[in-house]
This record gives sequence, C-alpha cells and structure tokens, in this order.
Amino acid sequence: MPREKMLDDSERYLQLAFNGDISQARAIIPNLRSTLSNRSQVFIEAGTPFIKRYGAAGIREISRMWSGVVVADLKIVDGARREIALAVSSGARALTALGNSPKETLDLFIKICKSQRLISMIDMLGVAEPLKVLRKMKSPPDIVVLHMGRDEENTKGKTIPYKQVNKIRSKFSCLISAAGGIDLKEARSAIFNGADIVVANIVSSSDPWTGIKSTGDVASVAQDFLDTVR
Repeated sequence: MPREKMLDDSERYLQLAFNGDISQARAIIPNLRSTLSNRSQVFIEAGTPFIKRYGAAGIREISRMWSGVVVADLKIVDGARREIALAVSSGARALTALGNSPKETLDLFIKICKSQRLISMIDMLGVAEPLKVLRKMKSPPDIVVLHMGRDEENTKGKTIPYKQVNKIRSKFSCLISAAGGIDLKEARSAIFNGADIVVANIVSSSDPWTGIKSTGDVASVAQDFLDTVR
C-alpha cells in the first residue's frame, strides 16, 4: 500500500492502541471493522507491551484482522533496520522510534521508512524539547508523537505538552499525534490544540489508565472518538 494513500495531511486520524492480551484484540477489532465509519481514518496499534508479549506473531494477527494502517509501536532505540524488517514482514505499515534514540538510529529509521513507503513516527516520550531532536535529524518524520507516559498519568500537573505543537509546526510540516491518558474530553482538547492524530488506549476494567474500556461497547465509543477528531 503506497504511503501517500495511507496518510492524508489534510485529514485527522484516530489511533486505537491494543496493549492487553491477544484475545482482547480478537474480540474487538472485527467489530470495529464492521461498524466504524471512515475506517481509512483509523489506525490500529500493536502497543509496546502487546509486542513484547506476542512478538511478530501479535503484529501479524492484528494485520490479519485490520486491512487499514497497522502501527507497530516498537519504540526503536537501536538496530532500526532489523526491527523495521521484522515489523513490515508482519504487516505493519507505520512504526515508532523514540526521540531520545541516537541521531544515527533516527536518521536510518527515517531513511528506511521513506524508501519502503512506511509511515514514520518519532515518539517524544521523555523528550523536553522535541524541536531540538528534529533539528539534528537529516529529515523529519511523517508524524511527531507528543506523549505523556502511562506512569506519568497520575502525576499532578502532568499533561500532554501541547505547547510544542506550534514550535514544531513553525519549522516542520509533519503531522502531530497526541498520546497518553486520552478520553473523549482530552481528545477534544487535543484537536483544539492542533493535533492531527489522537491515540486512545483500549484498557481493561482493572487497568488504572485512561482510555476506552474493553468491557463496554468499544465500537460505539470509538465512533464517538472518530466523530470528535473529524
């Protein structure tokens, strides 16, 4: 699938992240596929904990169920060539690398993604000044992820760093993704603050994190999110 047909700079997108067990993904994704409108605006993410648990087989299973963009949240920090190859062979068409990775890794990551028409995402989790990272790179990514981590969600005063949106946009034309602790209210805030992509976690009833509860009507709530970001 050509990259230009996967990502339209004039559109907004919803990314649904699966971090639980594979049975959760199997129960939810087929229903999303059959009920969501504008599925081309929905990315399905194989989250980092999910990939650590199931490896390439987990990415492959999600790719089997979802014909649209599948994101492999590898958070690459080194060995970009091999990790990209592993994810792509499993059906992923978008990948993440961490913004605090070595410049050489980030440059190689972008180069390979461009050559293979993949969507490149640089996750700025733990990066105080994303613009400094981008300025050092040979080429910018397709997407910059402004990310408040799971362990930060319950820290008083911690928020997704939306103040970085205009700083990044003043120098680069990449899309901006907002991730971390996102419910419907925060999704509206993300769009208001200029995000192009909103990432919502699918969470179980026992999880302490904010997201879409897997025990509810996930498709209906996901449609509410999709209507919000459009």
